Amino acid sequence: MTTSARQLSPRNLVLLLCAAEILSMTGFATYPALLPGLRAEWGMSNAQAGLISGIFFAGYMAATPVLVGLTDRADTRRIYLVATLLAFAGSLGFALLARNLWTAMAFQAMVGAGLAGTYMPGLRLLTDRFRGATPSRAVAFYTATFGLGTTGSLLLAGLLEPFGWTWAFVAAALGPLLAGPLVFFSLAPQPVAASGGSTGFLFDFRPVLRNRPAMGYILGYAAHCWELFGLRSWMPAFFAFSLGLTASGGGFWLSGATLAAWINLIGPVASIFGNEAAVRRSRRTVVLAVMAASGILACLVGFSAALPILVVFLLMAVYFLLVMGDSAALTAGMVAAAEPGRKGAAMALHSLLGFGAGFLAPLAFGGVLDLAGGNRSVTAWGFAFAVLGAWSLIGVVWALRRTQRP
Repeated sequence: MTTSARQLSPRNLVLLLCAAEILSMTGFATYPALLPGLRAEWGMSNAQAGLISGIFFAGYMAATPVLVGLTDRADTRRIYLVATLLAFAGSLGFALLARNLWTAMAFQAMVGAGLAGTYMPGLRLLTDRFRGATPSRAVAFYTATFGLGTTGSLLLAGLLEPFGWTWAFVAAALGPLLAGPLVFFSLAPQPVAASGGSTGFLFDFRPVLRNRPAMGYILGYAAHCWELFGLRSWMPAFFAFSLGLTASGGGFWLSGATLAAWINLIGPVASIFGNEAAVRRSRRTVVLAVMAASGILACLVGFSAALPILVVFLLMAVYFLLVMGDSAALTAGMVAAAEPGRKGAAMALHSLLGFGAGFLAPLAFGGVLDLAGGNRSVTAWGFAFAVLGAWSLIGVVWALRRTQRP
């Protein structure tokens, strides 16, 4: 290990892990970007198409307790490296072998499991080694980079779609293959004891469940992920539907995947500024205000599909800014509230509940779309989006009622 690898400045550490995060996520949005075409080619219902989107998060959930929990007792760099190989195998396997609902689900679950071993473990690598003055700001930049990774994945898939969906998945497999060695060889190993290694059971979340401040942020994150990942899974298809209604076209630059990519590109700005507001004001007040606003707008945005595409795009942009506004604030709050020696367990539960909601949301969205009239009905899209905002509104009401209790 080189001396430079051992002495990364706070800025270079953040840049390294943010760059690795973007590379590790090249397969994250490949399937949602190609969903309309694959749904037609494989003869799937909207619920089945949503199930493939959701199974990504099921794979994430299944792997999170192991891969994130192990960061309390093992070299996180090694966990990160193994996870990138898993993500690589999932995207490449989808390209070469997925030809129907069941094979697609298997490989999407592998890609999701790979993300489980890179996203929160990457945050662990950052927080354990960061020596700057404002750790929550570093966390905000890292979590905001998730949006850049999503944008890159969408753009890559949209760019390669004309050459066939197989090539889009092959290209998506290359990012994780680069991210793993980049992190492993750039960071020095760190003794587990230095991170507060845990000696309890790997799946023992009871201390975290008793930590009420941490659990508040974790439950808020679950509501946030329900809305965010349901939106990300179906946004390209929604834009494609809206473009079809208005007879708009423009190739790659005006496609469902590309419009969704531009929307995701603004997410990091909202996440960073949301955290800055939380640092300067009451974190709880900021989070609840943003959740309430995004929940209300969710009940409106789906009904806009027949409007001019510029109006639909701007309305979706505002909605996405609100959805992302509390992302970094929730995660930074959880990290700050986690007990020493239980950071990995807290991160694991944070991801488990958040991405568990991410698993259910695309399926629920597709189910409502089918029940309310199908993917050619504006009303059906309106009700499906309203389902995404429901849990944010319920969470705000629940939090306010708890505050009013004597």
